[in-house]
Amino acid sequence: MATVKFKETSPYVKPKPAPPEDDYLYKKYLEHLTLKTEKEPIVKVALFGVGHAGTIHLETMISSRRVQILYIIDDVKSKWQSIRKYWHLDNVTFLSSKQCDKVFKDSNVDAVFVATPTITHKDIVIKALEAKKAVFCEKPIAEDRPSTVKCYEMAKKVGKPLFTAFNRRFDPSYWNLKQRVHKGEVGHVHMIKRVAHDSPLLSLEYLKVSGGIFHDCLVHDIDLIVWVLGEYPDKVSVLAHANIPEIKAIGDFDTVAVNFHFPSGTLGMIDLSRNSPYGYDQRLEVFGPKGMLQADNRQLNSVHLYNELQGIITAPIWYSWPSRFMNGYKREFEHFLDVVHDKTESEVKSKDILAVSKIATACEESARMGKVVELIWTKDELPDNL
Repeated sequence: MATVKFKETSPYVKPKPAPPEDDYLYKKYLEHLTLKTEKEPIVKVALFGVGHAGTIHLETMISSRRVQILYIIDDVKSKWQSIRKYWHLDNVTFLSSKQCDKVFKDSNVDAVFVATPTITHKDIVIKALEAKKAVFCEKPIAEDRPSTVKCYEMAKKVGKPLFTAFNRRFDPSYWNLKQRVHKGEVGHVHMIKRVAHDSPLLSLEYLKVSGGIFHDCLVHDIDLIVWVLGEYPDKVSVLAHANIPEIKAIGDFDTVAVNFHFPSGTLGMIDLSRNSPYGYDQRLEVFGPKGMLQADNRQLNSVHLYNELQGIITAPIWYSWPSRFMNGYKREFEHFLDVVHDKTESEVKSKDILAVSKIATACEESARMGKVVELIWTKDELPDNL
């Protein structure tokens, strides 16, 4: 009877609790349940490339009531019929890259998604913008800084969004952590740490044309850190090594340790590996005088096994990026559509994209030359909040 005095009135006579603001999946369910509609036109799209990233975007497009796929452009013609049959794309036109001018000339196309090999990005982006199409492009937009600047200048000239896909920004955990850092929950950040151990090891065929670990892989982690902090580093010091002989033979690295110094006094660290044998290990930690925020790994399920004297056995972490960042991809996609409809400003700014590339280049220089590299930023290069 000791707890009888704590009995409460029936929950039916209390105000109904509201779902947490961050429960975006429940919000989406309520939209479907209540058939909530907004007066916005369907965005008609063309998808360039149906490889690793392109397949993720295709699935998202098909499940969205906000878009209609008009074209798929892919040079592996042997896949066309299988793609059409698997996804039930009877009304979609398939083209090769040599036929893609049809997309740019079609006034019905509102937006172009670019998920082709890096070497092709710039030309597709420029042609799409010249045709006044909105563009969603997997990183990088181009292979060099002058070409990237040209693409952004073209987007500004024609008044159409050019969105670079850094999907980790839209991961619910990282998004939440960033918002809380900016609210001051840990105070001025003294240290930010990133662990990124990739799984599975990518093929040598891909690594040979990837642009190297700094511009293919590390850029995601650099972007995450500068996005959370809202500032760019002024010094970088990097050690790197190739433990895998085949990666060493192509002049690349598989293991990288990065140290950053930021003008505000914040220090940053990135622990990067191409090959994690236990799954896709992705962690982020922010420490300050008021406390610490951590975004930890996510697991396949929450089941715990207690067996004999083996301790607690839990599920593995997600195997790779398509599963770990699936929600990030979907939220990124929805954000892009909101940008197309002028409902919000792009979360990914051109300054950040150019800065991340500059920082990645400095990191590679530091690793290969064995020295601390100082970064000098002009006023025009710095984030708008500084």
